[in-house]
Amino acid sequence: MAYRITESQELYHTYILEDPDRGDRLEIVPERGGIVTRWRAAGQEVFYMDEERFRDPNLSIRGGNPVLFPICGNLTDDRYTLEDQTYTLPQHGFARNRPWQVVGQSSDDTGAQLTVALTSAPETQTGYPFDFELQLTYRLQANTLTTTAAVTNPGDRPLPFCLGFHPYFHVTDKPTLQVGIPAIEWVSKAGERGEFFGELDFTQPEIDIAFPQLQSSQAHIQEGDRRLEMDYDLDFYKVLVFWTVQGKPFYCLEPWSAGRNAFNPDPEQPDRRQWVNPGQTRTSNLLYRFTGGA
Repeated sequence: MAYRITESQELYHTYILEDPDRGDRLEIVPERGGIVTRWRAAGQEVFYMDEERFRDPNLSIRGGNPVLFPICGNLTDDRYTLEDQTYTLPQHGFARNRPWQVVGQSSDDTGAQLTVALTSAPETQTGYPFDFELQLTYRLQANTLTTTAAVTNPGDRPLPFCLGFHPYFHVTDKPTLQVGIPAIEWVSKAGERGEFFGELDFTQPEIDIAFPQLQSSQAHIQEGDRRLEMDYDLDFYKVLVFWTVQGKPFYCLEPWSAGRNAFNPDPEQPDRRQWVNPGQTRTSNLLYRFTGGA
């Protein structure tokens, strides 16, 4: 049987991409930030979801695969300066809190995909004074979730942006995680640096570290027979962030195009933002692959 796309109206209007034969399933809620809320592959739930926060539209979602745009992480005092004007943006930007629109969908014997779009509006331009369109195409295939992002600049001046994702992966026994991040150094939120040898201290109340000097376009994390692999465009997603807190059955392995505070560039360092010229589009690809015993 071919892949199919259906719709469900429960708490939110949800698009369901699924393979009825394998049981693979992807759920997307456009109105809550264009987010993938559920991914089932190889007979298992891949994403964690805090259902209580998800039900409250006034709270940010902790779970699924939130979208980070036009910044990743936070700005100093949530502010940045552009052309002598000061603007305010919340942590991770506004995309995860805005309603998105479905602009395309298709399914066949090889997979199913849904495209959602976010465009500039007066509410976004108070903190980000640019015209833009961000399209995300989510494609479900056997054991894989591929996300193609396209940022288009319909305006008349160059468009700066950062883009990332904040996936919450389900875990049952964190100390057994085998962490394959292709980096030799980590950086904390406070700017502390340390060497990375493939191990993390899960006795800490929280781990929140960035890996800004990635050496390859692939990462993986394994827990027993559950293996998560991530392939990303290395010329676009230049930072991976690992975040988890004690007592919660999740870890986040977050691909970011740039790290924290990128909209306040250091004049002595290269500009970390992505740029799109007027009339142009910047695309990127990101793939999650999950395998594990049912």
